[in-house]
Amino acid sequence: MLQINKILYSTDLSKGAEEAFKYAAFLAKSTDAEIHILHVVEKLSSEAKMTLETYVMDDSQRKDMLKARKEQAKEKLQQRQDEFWESVPAEDRIVRNKIKSLDVIESFPMEAILKKSREISADLIVMGTHEKGFVETFLGSVAKNVLSRSRIPVLVVPLIKKEI
Repeated sequence: MLQINKILYSTDLSKGAEEAFKYAAFLAKSTDAEIHILHVVEKLSSEAKMTLETYVMDDSQRKDMLKARKEQAKEKLQQRQDEFWESVPAEDRIVRNKIKSLDVIESFPMEAILKKSREISADLIVMGTHEKGFVETFLGSVAKNVLSRSRIPVLVVPLIKKEI
C-alpha cells in the first residue's frame, strides 16, 4: 500500500493556493502526514536587477529591499495560516501541529519546489492554480513544469469559482 508521510504544500499566496491548502490539511489529517510549506519569491529578472541597480545606487539598500520582499511574503504567509486555522472547526485545528516547516526562499519556483520535495523526501506535492482558471494558467505554468518533472505525485487543485 502507498503511504503519505510528508506533504509539500507549495503556495504562491493566491486564492488558488488557499484552496490547495484545504486539500493538504485534509490529507494530513486523513493520513497522519507532516506538512511542509514552501513559498518561493521568484528571483528578479536581469532587467529588474539592472533597474534596481540603476535607481538604487547603495548596495546595502538594494540588499535590504530584496530581504524585505522575503520578509513581507513570510508575514503574509503567516497571516494566511492564522486566518485559515481560525476559520476551521476547533476540533480540526490540531492538524496545524502537522506543519513541520514553513519556508520562504528566493529562487526559481519549479526548481525550488522539486529540490525541497527531494530534501524532505516528500510523498506528495500539493499546489493550486491562479484566479484565471485552470486551463488558462495550467499550460506553461509552474504547476505544469513541476508535474512534468516530479518523480512523486503532484496534486494540482483548481480554483473553485464561487457564484455570488
